[in-house]
Amino acid sequence: MTVSNNGTAGDPGRPDTRFKTFFSFLITFVLLFLSWLVLSGKFEPLLLWLGAISSFFVAYYFYDLLFPDLESNYAGISFRFICYVPWLIWEIIKANFHLLYLAFHPRMKDLIDPHIITFKTNLKSDIAITTLANSITLTPGTITVTATSDGVFKVHAIDRPSAEALPGTMLEKVAKVFGEQI
Repeated sequence: MTVSNNGTAGDPGRPDTRFKTFFSFLITFVLLFLSWLVLSGKFEPLLLWLGAISSFFVAYYFYDLLFPDLESNYAGISFRFICYVPWLIWEIIKANFHLLYLAFHPRMKDLIDPHIITFKTNLKSDIAITTLANSITLTPGTITVTATSDGVFKVHAIDRPSAEALPGTMLEKVAKVFGEQI
């Protein structure tokens, strides 16, 4: 006896599933090849051909690694993330100046007061949790010690003002990028 799923959403033969798979492969291939071009800096025909072949095979086997569930909201998330990056860079610059102030202050030993704080977020997706954890770690003076899939973070901060600022605006911005409620 044969069982047919009559075109359900998980059907790999379904046209929209094949389109998503192809589009995911195409985006992965283009990103890999562009990265290869930028990093190699070589534009000889043989090397371009080898880079394209390598990018093709990696994209063929790992297309679902970068874009596992290609949905229509990826464009919006990508745009919001691109808008988030300049804000994050500005926060990193401000934190660098704060650490510079701490390092050269005559009472440095009194001002540096390390804390490990724990907080829970309502972030649900792994990519949002990872983005928040990496953003915290990229900001000088704070390091994400642990981040669980439940949204529980443990963060080391170099001083009390840095600890009190967590999770703060960064959590709101990351939640907004990924369309999650906080």
